[in-house]
Amino acid sequence: MNRWQEEYKQKLVAADDAVKVVKSGDWIDYPLGISSANELEAALARRKEELFDVKFRTNMSMWPRYCVDADPGGEHFCWNAWHFSARERLEALRGLAYYIPMKFHELPLMTRNGRTDVFMASVAPMDKHGWFNFGISAGGAYSSIEKAKYVLLEVNRNIPRVLGGNQEAVHIANVDYIIESQNQPLPTLPVAVPTESEAKIAFYIMERMRNGCCIQLGIGGIPNAFGSMVAQSDLQDMGIHSEMYVDAFVEMSEAGKITGARKNIDKYKQVFSFAIGSRKLYDFIDDNPGVAAYAVDYVNNPATIAQNDNVVSVNACLEVDLFGQVCAESIGTRQISGTGGQLDFVEGAYKSRGGQSFICLESTFTVQDGQVVSRIKPILTQGAIVTDPRTAVQIIVTEYGIADLKGKSTWERAEALINIANPQFRDELVQAATDMHIWRVSRGRGC
Repeated sequence: MNRWQEEYKQKLVAADDAVKVVKSGDWIDYPLGISSANELEAALARRKEELFDVKFRTNMSMWPRYCVDADPGGEHFCWNAWHFSARERLEALRGLAYYIPMKFHELPLMTRNGRTDVFMASVAPMDKHGWFNFGISAGGAYSSIEKAKYVLLEVNRNIPRVLGGNQEAVHIANVDYIIESQNQPLPTLPVAVPTESEAKIAFYIMERMRNGCCIQLGIGGIPNAFGSMVAQSDLQDMGIHSEMYVDAFVEMSEAGKITGARKNIDKYKQVFSFAIGSRKLYDFIDDNPGVAAYAVDYVNNPATIAQNDNVVSVNACLEVDLFGQVCAESIGTRQISGTGGQLDFVEGAYKSRGGQSFICLESTFTVQDGQVVSRIKPILTQGAIVTDPRTAVQIIVTEYGIADLKGKSTWERAEALINIANPQFRDELVQAATDMHIWRVSRGRGC
């Protein structure tokens, strides 16, 4: 037994013993997604009656929420999230979850400037050198470790070991307690099947692609449609620099489209900060020397992004107004997701030589009563959060085409956006633009 195995044995405890370090009033940090705590949180929930005002900071946690379920009145535990998942949306309506606004590349800085009492995470098994890998989330995990009074890890053999990069692992010397989990299967996200409109949007983006582009994708039908099109195309030497690693990248990799040979930094590596997707994705990135996980203050820093040429950033939003303001995170005042790294890549891609930042949306949606509503609006819905200011937005895409807004005046922006709106709403959008004095009547629509 080497010294690290001996230290592992000394720090190995039961989950109920590990969480005894948590005190009332503490702040607990989790890493993103499946790297957040599972059995440690279940043990903490069993201490509910002893604790008050314990506050969590998490990011799209995908494991069960034992503490919330154990405390439906929110008297003992308070959930705070850097990015909302579907469950947090519902919990927020009950006053049990609260959003923390951020630009994703600033998360480690904000963490280092704040307070963390306890860090809890699910990790891959320790290697022979004493390192535990964060698996799918380098993100901002290490910044929490630097601040925490206690570091608690639960080992799950199903978590992939993702090579780095930087800050993708923690050494046992910096860990206080370890538990060995029951190796529960990892939560996954199904691969979204693109709609006809999403496929058309992906086609418009494909028309602007060229060999050697460096790609960032979010999650959903449009990235999956786009990934399939790239995989089936004649494109070559594509690169990856993306905050999130998604199933579309696996498809492109298996088709031989990704080499990273034309990247200026991290050449030949697929760079990302976190991954969420299918079991196939987790297996693909496990011990794969072709991928590299970095902390998000590197991956998402617009200055880092811009060092690669021909960056193509593809993200989605909920609505756009005629001034070019983008809301990608709320419906009115109701938080749906978060700013995440969208603004980071909007700015970084545009500043890349030959870069293109695409923000995508289907032109309409149908509300519960069956009414069809335009996603391109005169002004954003009252209370909607501006994720991307009009000064940052470059290209908007719907199933009706592309609107390139950079360098455009207010009337040119209105005209370009109305031309990609659903035709049944264009007349009323023209009238609204006229009323707001951002329409040149003499030019007419579509000129």
